[in-house]
Amino acid sequence: MFSWLGKQGGGRERGGAGSDVVQTVTGALRDLYLRKLLPLEEHYRFHDFHSPALEEADFENKPMVLLVGQYSTGKTTFIRYLLEQDFPGMRIGPEPTTDSFIAVMYGESEGNIPGNALVVDPKKPFRKLSRFGNAFLNRFMCSQLPNQVLKSISIIDSPGILSGEKQRISRGYDFCQVLQWFAERVDRIILLFDAHKLDISDEFSEAIKSFRGQDDKIRVVLNKADQVDTQQLMRVYGALMWSLGKVINTPEVLRVYIGSFWAHPLRNTDNRRLFEAEAQDLFKDIQSLPQKAAVRKLNDLIKRARLAKVHAYIISYLRKEMPSVFGKENKKKELINKLPEIYIQLQREYHISAGDFPEVKKMQELLETCDFTKFHSLKPKLIEAVDNMLANKIASLMSLITQEESNMPTEIVQGGAFDGTMAGPFGHGYGEGAKEGADEDEWVVAKDKPAYDEIFYTLSPINGKISGISAKKEMVTSKLPNSVLGKIWKLSDCDGDGMLDDEEFALAKHLIKIKLDGYELPGTLPSHLVPPSHRKPFQTVE
Repeated sequence: MFSWLGKQGGGRERGGAGSDVVQTVTGALRDLYLRKLLPLEEHYRFHDFHSPALEEADFENKPMVLLVGQYSTGKTTFIRYLLEQDFPGMRIGPEPTTDSFIAVMYGESEGNIPGNALVVDPKKPFRKLSRFGNAFLNRFMCSQLPNQVLKSISIIDSPGILSGEKQRISRGYDFCQVLQWFAERVDRIILLFDAHKLDISDEFSEAIKSFRGQDDKIRVVLNKADQVDTQQLMRVYGALMWSLGKVINTPEVLRVYIGSFWAHPLRNTDNRRLFEAEAQDLFKDIQSLPQKAAVRKLNDLIKRARLAKVHAYIISYLRKEMPSVFGKENKKKELINKLPEIYIQLQREYHISAGDFPEVKKMQELLETCDFTKFHSLKPKLIEAVDNMLANKIASLMSLITQEESNMPTEIVQGGAFDGTMAGPFGHGYGEGAKEGADEDEWVVAKDKPAYDEIFYTLSPINGKISGISAKKEMVTSKLPNSVLGKIWKLSDCDGDGMLDDEEFALAKHLIKIKLDGYELPGTLPSHLVPPSHRKPFQTVE
């Protein structure tokens, strides 16, 4: 079954030095899974209860992003926005248009691969989706196209979610189970909301609950936020957080990105700066996925190993409690009803956190059809092998990732919309804050210097300079904390003599203004902010 496994660290070659660390760790993870974890999973029928066995493509595939949301929230448009081109099978409209799961992936030529063909391709990580049957496979396809963004990530578009019971019945497959399958394998889950559609339908609520255990992967996008004004946006954001709080049971607040993610003019420009900053943060999060791919796969393997151990304890306990001859069926019903109490007993006996146990209701449903007498008793050696993997092997892999990542160039997603925010005058923050005046010949502080000079000469300068005490009296009127003012002083005292001349004082006032306007101070003084009289000979503004 797993004849493709070579020696540790082997596998298909990938281009780019930045992926070497991923490839090395991928081979090691795959080897650990096959030798340590898979025997435990197979012995206790883990794959029948939780998740199918992992295959080569599960370790080798590019980072994947799953988009989930109700109809007409802009999921397909969001993909079009990132790629900056149409993809095969794309349909956009105000009505529910995407009725299929579409895996948007890189290919040398444009084309579609239908679901039934896709699940028999060993190079694609979708083979185990065949268990959901033809009803699902007829609604699943891969859209391939040569796009720079897709060289680093793949994107999964999901059907728009409607409200009502009819849709759930008419799908013909378990929608939430499919989402859960994807959630276990993707690197990022993006929940999209429309500023005008904040209600979370029953099916959407069930879909979000199916992501249990994957909370660290979830991000939220409040799309079409340019269609409301600032006051309405505050109310919409508050209503969204309230709605999410009812279906996502985590103490941490989910990261919500606010904006309008399509290539059309903003309808309301009041919050343009906010939207640009939010888009930049979201892009950075997505761009970092290739760099974090090895850590994500490592983390997912650890979560899988912990669940497999717990599953082994549950199954072996049920087997131990079964009678040898008579009363098997009654005992089985009794054990299923007592499953919550069994969980508590196992938690105490093996010192396991309650959060590592599978959902009771789901486990009870799955156990109904099982013959407990065919379960295996506990094999300590299988448990010890997994414990050894978690205690020793995983730790060494983590140090390997850290060590090799520091020696490798950073690998990020490029192309499409990501290139539009990286450089040039439309790059995020260009010409703002400390970057203002970077491409101008004149010193940017000069335009406000007359006003600063008036203040400077009221501080009784001696020999053209004011003391630190005099400067402090003026600087503290800004009400900025001393830690910030101390940094401004350090940046402004260009010659380090503990005093400020008129240009240095003007620079200090300029940096205070930058901070009060909500921008960050530079770590070191950029060359274009250095006062003219303090520039070294032949120094030019970069």
